[in-house]
Amino acid sequence: MNDRALVSIITVCYNSEKYIESAIKSVLSQNYSNIEYIVIDGGSTDRTLDIVRKYSEHSSIRIKVISEPDEGIYDAMNKGVKLAEGDIIGILNSDDFYINNKVITWVVNTFEATNADMVYGNLVFVDRQDTNRIVRVWDTFKGEFLKGWNPPHPSTFIKKSIYKEFGYYKKEYKISSDYDLFFRMIEIGKVNHHHLNKTLVKMRVGGASTSGWKSNYVGSKEIYMTLKEHNVRFRRWIVLSRLLKKIKQFYQRRSV
Repeated sequence: MNDRALVSIITVCYNSEKYIESAIKSVLSQNYSNIEYIVIDGGSTDRTLDIVRKYSEHSSIRIKVISEPDEGIYDAMNKGVKLAEGDIIGILNSDDFYINNKVITWVVNTFEATNADMVYGNLVFVDRQDTNRIVRVWDTFKGEFLKGWNPPHPSTFIKKSIYKEFGYYKKEYKISSDYDLFFRMIEIGKVNHHHLNKTLVKMRVGGASTSGWKSNYVGSKEIYMTLKEHNVRFRRWIVLSRLLKKIKQFYQRRSV
C-alpha cells in the first residue's frame, strides 16, 4: 500500500492529436508511483481519443478518460478537478510536457517538507516543433499579485482541499481564469504557497494563452476584471506591469 499522497494530473484536450502523446508520455514516465491521470476531451473529431486510449489500455498508472462537449477549457478543467481523487492536483495542457521523470517526486517532496497548500515551479516556453529551442523563460520567484506577479498554471500544484475551499475556474473567462483563481487563493485567501526553484514544464508557444496580441488583450481584460471585482486600486498599472514582465522573460537565460 502506498502511503504517499495521490497526485491527480489533469489534461484537457480537443483535437490535440499532434502533440498530446508527448504530454501523456511525460506523465506516464514519472518515477513517482502514486499518480492518477485524468484526460478530459471536448469531443475530438481527430485521432486524439485513439492516442489516449492506446495508453490507457496498457498503463500501470490509473487513467480516467471523459469525452463530451464542454463550455470551454475552464469548464473542462473544472470537470477534471471535481473528478480527481488525489490529495494534490496538477493541470498539464495537451501540448505541454514535464521536463523530466522526476517532476512529481520533486513536487510531492516539497509539499511534505513545507506543509504548503500550493507548490509552483518554473516554466519555459519552447518552439512548437523544436522543443529544445527555448523562446521565453518564466522564473516564478515569490512575489505580489499587486505588482503583476503570478505563478504559471501548468507548473502549479494545489491541494484538492484548497479547491473545495476557494472554488473553481470561472467558465466565462477564456484566457486568465487561472489568474483569477490564484488571486483568490493567494492574494485574498493567503494560502500557504511555496516556490520550487526548478523548471518543471516545457510549454509550446502558440496555444490559447500564448498566440499573440489578441490573446494578450483578452487575458489582460480578464485580469483587469478580477482586480476590479476585488476593488484593487491602480488596476491599469498592475496589468501593464504584467505585460512588461512578459516582455522581460524573452531576454532571460536560455538554458534549463
